[in-house]
Amino acid sequence: MIRKSLAALTLAAVAPMASAQSVPTCVFDVIGANGDLFNVAKDYALELKAHGMDLDLKPYTDEGVAVGDFNAGQCDVVVATDLRTRPFNRFTGSISAVGALPTYDDLKTLLATLSQPKAAPLMKNNGYEVLGIFPVGAGYLFVNDRSIDTAGELAGKRMATLDYQKDAIHMVNYVKATVVPSDITNFAGKFNNGSVDTAYAPAFAYEALELYKGLGDKGGVVDYPLAQLTIQVIAKDDVFDDATAQKAREVAWGMYPQTMSLIESQEAAIPDEKWIKISEKDIEGYQEMFRQNRLEMRDGKNGAPDVYDPKMLSLLAKIRCASNPTASECTAGNRE
Repeated sequence: MIRKSLAALTLAAVAPMASAQSVPTCVFDVIGANGDLFNVAKDYALELKAHGMDLDLKPYTDEGVAVGDFNAGQCDVVVATDLRTRPFNRFTGSISAVGALPTYDDLKTLLATLSQPKAAPLMKNNGYEVLGIFPVGAGYLFVNDRSIDTAGELAGKRMATLDYQKDAIHMVNYVKATVVPSDITNFAGKFNNGSVDTAYAPAFAYEALELYKGLGDKGGVVDYPLAQLTIQVIAKDDVFDDATAQKAREVAWGMYPQTMSLIESQEAAIPDEKWIKISEKDIEGYQEMFRQNRLEMRDGKNGAPDVYDPKMLSLLAKIRCASNPTASECTAGNRE
């Protein structure tokens, strides 16, 4: 659904260049080679060719297999969600911390910051390097009954929960809902056939994964971003030199308008009557609930898994307080 492909714009410039050494790259897109994410990856790869990088893209519809092949050495680069790439870089893997980035303006500020050369040391960890970060869209709660519009209403409800997403499992247990272990390949089917009451996904899933079937006549999408999901490009850190890796991150940031245009069209495709509005009072309550849970999952307290990186949480708090300085967390001096 990308209206104007960067590939078409850059082909003429790239064609005369000598081809660089091909780098095998595992790319996850639940739709496969025809999916929007794979198209973004193709545009990114073609842009990189102009800088001497040649990514040989291989599509995967199963994210676990894509990451597994990367771990097994079948690929030198993997393109997957931050939920799966968190083990390679806990700092960038914490961008999707629950409730940590309430607006797309905040996300834009973060990604602009991370694309700067001064952030480069944080992009390396334990033999891996982040070559780029792309927004996928805010994660929303899809429900089969519009009355499920508060945290209290989630108690006892069956929630499709990614079995490797420890923070999501913790939050589901916190609101006393029932975890139904799932993965990206089957959560939509469970929601659509009524096996679960709720599912968590970005707006693209409404049409691409047909979640409108699970909503039926009584369901809806809670209009509150639970987290900002991203696709991250992870390489073994000996694949490219530092200057080339930095250029790759700058290319990814340069594609931000393109990817956000795609997200906006996906959110606009959800009919207005399907969005469930919640009150400002409820939003304030959720923000504090999420903040407390982020702290628990930063420190591994109260039985929570220690999954969030302290430096990232601190950076996200600074961004939130810069855009909303009157928020209680900013005025009370209890910032993360």
